[in-house]
Amino acid sequence: MSRSNFALRFKTLVGVPPLDYLARWRMQSAIRTVRSTDRTIASIAGEFGYASEAAFSNAFKRITGHPPTHYRP
Repeated sequence: MSRSNFALRFKTLVGVPPLDYLARWRMQSAIRTVRSTDRTIASIAGEFGYASEAAFSNAFKRITGHPPTHYRP
């Protein structure tokens, strides 16, 4: 199956493109980590593949609508 056919079929079945789904899944995992640990946002950003805290925070806010600190207990 070609990549474009896969993406089209995925979007038809799931409702969002594969990369959007992956980004949301990663941020849901990041939310769980932010809520359940007292680690710094920078260390969590590195765990999830971001080179900087700022890049992670921007992506986090774009996807969730809130900054990572919003999810701190």
